[in-house]
Amino acid sequence: MILMNNNTSVIGSVLRIEKASIHDGKGLRTVLFLKGCPLRCRWCSTPESQSFGLQKGYARDRCIGCGICVRSCPERALSISHDTQKVLTDLSKCKKCFICAAKCPRRAIKQYGSLMSVKEVIGEISKDEIFFFHSGGGVTISGGEPLNQPEFVSEVLRECRALGIHTAIETSFHVSYANVEKTLPWLNVLYVDLKHMDKDLHKDWVGHENSLILDNIKKADQSEYPLEIIVRIPMIPGVNDTDSNLSAVAEFCKSIKKLKEIELLPYHRLGTDTYKHLGMEYLLKDLAPPSQEHISERARFLTELNPGVPVRIGSGLG
Repeated sequence: MILMNNNTSVIGSVLRIEKASIHDGKGLRTVLFLKGCPLRCRWCSTPESQSFGLQKGYARDRCIGCGICVRSCPERALSISHDTQKVLTDLSKCKKCFICAAKCPRRAIKQYGSLMSVKEVIGEISKDEIFFFHSGGGVTISGGEPLNQPEFVSEVLRECRALGIHTAIETSFHVSYANVEKTLPWLNVLYVDLKHMDKDLHKDWVGHENSLILDNIKKADQSEYPLEIIVRIPMIPGVNDTDSNLSAVAEFCKSIKKLKEIELLPYHRLGTDTYKHLGMEYLLKDLAPPSQEHISERARFLTELNPGVPVRIGSGLG
């Protein structure tokens, strides 16, 4: 039986829940992806997580122009183009009820996100308890930026810990420290991105400079809670994989007492189709992913600079 507190009716904007992940912490993980992020990283592989609100996407290549969505729309916001036989949306009429997405036989119309209560999320997570027990896994909350929804996240974490489930968060840390504090009592592991150590370049590539992020890492490190901190670096060729930036990362990490390891996340171009579905432009379309040899060499470089901290190569950008 799951014992709930009085705050399980808190609602969150959820992108999706993924089961049996092996890339977001130890063991098998259930990963709760939330919507909404204050940053705009040019390499973002989940553009559908940037907006806090629910979104509708359209995969033109899947659409066969059958008109089922048009006939199902209660607002008469959809039509079929006579020229292309593809669906047109009148945004002034669309209420984002997502009936069209539910009716589409080819899943050409997509719903990104849903509103869920803490109770509903815990109900999904608790289905996987047996896998957590046997694999040493648990729950990881990711985004977007999960700490943009601190009340929702803290209650999910609280309920997980009450059930004996290991907890982790993946965060950019570009939030108020008051948001961070609400989650620390219920966290086992904190994954934090260090996207660039130069504040001006950080602003150029991400949209904001990095002082808030660095300050939050220091404050979390000085907190009373016995959490583990894992620093993640999205390895973007020619942007933050340089000797100077990695040297600055290593120097900063020497001051973090709760640091368990540094994880390198190789750049990839997965997710570019989602940009098309949302009508967004992918800004790094000409950037090639790095080779495995390059990432391995960068890992060795970091290890030599800070030999007391393990450096691991992850599966790639989230």
